[in-house]
Amino acid sequence: MSVAGIGEFGLIERVTARLAYGPATLLGPGDDAAVVAAPDGRVAASTDVLVEGRHFRRDWSSARDVGHRAAAANLADIAAMGATPTALLVALCMPADLESGWAEELADGLGAEAAIVGASVVGGDMSASPTLTIAVTALGDLGGREPVRRSGARPGDVVALAGRSGFAAAGLTVLSRGFRTPRLLVEAYRRPEVPYQAGPHAARLGATSMIDVSDGLLADLGHVAKASGVGIDVRRDAFEVPRQMRDAAQALGVDPYSWILGGGDDHALAATFPSAVALPDPWRPVGRVVAGAGVTVDGEAYAGPAGWDHFR
Repeated sequence: MSVAGIGEFGLIERVTARLAYGPATLLGPGDDAAVVAAPDGRVAASTDVLVEGRHFRRDWSSARDVGHRAAAANLADIAAMGATPTALLVALCMPADLESGWAEELADGLGAEAAIVGASVVGGDMSASPTLTIAVTALGDLGGREPVRRSGARPGDVVALAGRSGFAAAGLTVLSRGFRTPRLLVEAYRRPEVPYQAGPHAARLGATSMIDVSDGLLADLGHVAKASGVGIDVRRDAFEVPRQMRDAAQALGVDPYSWILGGGDDHALAATFPSAVALPDPWRPVGRVVAGAGVTVDGEAYAGPAGWDHFR
């Protein structure tokens, strides 16, 4: 049945019946607003939008996959501030002839990804639209810590990465060429594996800056470099190219490092740490903060694309 056949409030009832709520949710859907606990007295907040045809395709990903991706994009931003995610608010704009089951499965994916970190989908809105659009707002708790901003990196700091880089971009290239394998890469695009706990852990370790790698490692490190007034040099040999990525790159005629250095959507976390900090798993060093400006690779300007720009 289409969403038009069920109606807005019928669909809301179906969707909310599928959701579970964590301990931070004091009042869930059903009133004009939800109530979420904020023990710290401050709330970290972030919003992200996924638009069909721009950020996802229904013939490439299931509704549940899209739900996981939409939640992950926002939860990763909260983790990148050193906070623990607590809640999601979701606005869904959709064509009237969309199958209601698609929206319900989307909710399943959103709820399942949020549950990984103990967060909940606590409310949102729905509207008719010719373009399927999912807007998610994430909230998080800083746990008494200061937020880890982009502007704290200093020369001599170690640049470290937690999570995968280039897997989702490789999967997107594979799908765009009409293939469905290697499965490792395609699934990385459909459902990112985000190291959420590494964000608050980095804050406790004394990270001087941090960012969610959503648009590409070099592009996002460029934001850190600009905000901090420093240069960042990344080591190419810090990244191992897995066999599946190497084989796909050879078959498609692509430099795998263009995925690793310039590809987004894996939602790894990149941070800078004082050199004296012993980095535990999953953090691994990939470069160093230097005096200057911009981002280089092995001391040289990078000739390839540094990342994604929504308006180019």
